[in-house]
Amino acid sequence: MTEQEIHAILERQRAYYESGTTLSLSFRDKQLKRLYDAVKKYESEITDALCADLGKSRFEGFMCEAGLALTEISHMRKNLKRYAKKKRVRTPLSQFPAKSYTLRVPYGNVLIMSPWNYPFLLTIEPLADAIAAGNTAILKPSAYAPATSALLKKLLTECFSPEYVAVVTGGRAENQALLDEKFDLVFFTGSGEVGKEVLRRCAEHLTPAVLELGGKSPCIVDGSADISLAAKRIVFGKYLNCGQTCVAPDHIFCHASVKDALLSEIKKQITLQYGHAPLENPDYGKIVNEKHFDRLLGLIDKEKTVFGGEYDRARLKIAPTVMDGVTRGDAVMGEEIFGPVLPLLTFTDFDELITDLKSKEKPLALYLFTKDKRQVQIVTSGLPFGGGCINDVIIHLATSEMGFGGVGESGMGSYHGRRGFEAFSHEKSIVDKKTWLDLPMRYQPYKSKLFEKLLHFFLK
Repeated sequence: MTEQEIHAILERQRAYYESGTTLSLSFRDKQLKRLYDAVKKYESEITDALCADLGKSRFEGFMCEAGLALTEISHMRKNLKRYAKKKRVRTPLSQFPAKSYTLRVPYGNVLIMSPWNYPFLLTIEPLADAIAAGNTAILKPSAYAPATSALLKKLLTECFSPEYVAVVTGGRAENQALLDEKFDLVFFTGSGEVGKEVLRRCAEHLTPAVLELGGKSPCIVDGSADISLAAKRIVFGKYLNCGQTCVAPDHIFCHASVKDALLSEIKKQITLQYGHAPLENPDYGKIVNEKHFDRLLGLIDKEKTVFGGEYDRARLKIAPTVMDGVTRGDAVMGEEIFGPVLPLLTFTDFDELITDLKSKEKPLALYLFTKDKRQVQIVTSGLPFGGGCINDVIIHLATSEMGFGGVGESGMGSYHGRRGFEAFSHEKSIVDKKTWLDLPMRYQPYKSKLFEKLLHFFLK
């Protein structure tokens, strides 16, 4: 799509938004229902596209993408009136007589740029939030997931007129053309490096941005943990979508006293969950493309690989892989892994580990397996990270009742449920002042001692 075509779409969306059509709650609800019905209608094609792009099984495609998208749409329909309702707040005595309230209003014309690893969910979920908040939207799905991108364009073009919701497909040229435009909000999900560029481009227009990025999300396994259950849950979260999940456990810090037991259980769980030949398992996914496939092979140290390591270049598959004896200096610890490679490091002093983690970049997620309440308190209150779980992994993002987002290097802003509605709307603060009384103390000339005393009384 050319720059001129993209500009024309945005101009049509600006005119449509300025008409006031999207402000009606009944209109928003109708569009959310239309989106829900379209996802249901294309459910089979959605899972087929996800299989083509990422090798996802039909079950995983629904569980982790289409199903969660439907949940978010339903949540928005159910809570739309409550989220949009103006909220009365206390008025200071100095402003008597008046009433004060806050009101959430849409930003206007928004851009949603989605990634390739969960290409359907991470397009439709923020779109549902944007629609609920009353915006128009241009969507830019990733070129690395071509089958899903094509399906999104088909589904959303059938569902909405382009002056309301439009899909722009393509690669870097289209991304650049979109970022050249002035939107009222940009919502981006992807890597930190691209996120920096998006934020730089937004700054040129003073456009607010929500950035959902990633990072090296650690998983701490203490000596008091239920090792068997920890291994089971870690294996599920790490190798889901072939490790291509932004909140997957990137690496493990395991207490030295339970390292051997944890390694043994992880190996056992990989076999239980993926079989003796994971590369032949039809429910085990693939790496998105050859570029990332080669990057991941470059992170695997064969001498430190204690399980897995097999791969099939023709099918872009890498078996669930575990590495032991890893140090901070290894290549696998130098970047976000984003693949089915799990390094294991050990610690002996929990407090020293926490001090070390405080000095690192803030991760999108952090996981702690322990029975020690003191450790839970230290990690949840004292360590900066986007979100996480105690004695589980990744499931904190699978709810519309809590916001999901990063902090620092892992992103800014959050969404899901109420947080999603808030991410795509601005909170106006309004004072409705009455006219039947007008206290004179704020007007010049400031000569009255009585009014000065009253002013100190009101404002203290």
